Amino acid sequence: MIIVSDTSPIANLIIIKHLDLLRILFQNIIVPPAVDREIRALSKFGYTIDDYLKADWIKIHPPLNAIKVELLKDSLDEGEAEAIALAIEYRCDFLLIDERIGTNAAKNEGLKTIGLVGVLIKAKQKGVVKAIKPILENLKSKAGFWIGEALLVQILKDAEEF
Repeated sequence: MIIVSDTSPIANLIIIKHLDLLRILFQNIIVPPAVDREIRALSKFGYTIDDYLKADWIKIHPPLNAIKVELLKDSLDEGEAEAIALAIEYRCDFLLIDERIGTNAAKNEGLKTIGLVGVLIKAKQKGVVKAIKPILENLKSKAGFWIGEALLVQILKDAEEF
């Protein structure tokens, strides 16, 4: 399985110390250089990124299609643009991305996407975590992860935690 990731899913899991969920679920993750830089910048804000730095299962690969990256940067940040271009090149199974504009751009390119909430649901379905509610609460309180109340209720209902 080929998984490419944007910054947000990895960064949020680093902040709440659950980066290992990605390794357990996907074994390997590919990130472009811009995403790597954005994740490493977390240390400037006081976050410990040791788990990321030691994660030999996260590989950094630059996208080859610079023209595609530049076109995508018209509406996306550099990390999203590089991640989408890389996902296209690798014909990835999933692109991990949370931001709505980036997700829509990826889907317009024919990519399958999954956000952090989808990752958590998958982790519960596979028995990797017992419950997603405490993880979502942790994301909200520690990482500033925004999720609307109605959506949260629906997710918890779907996960049989409400």
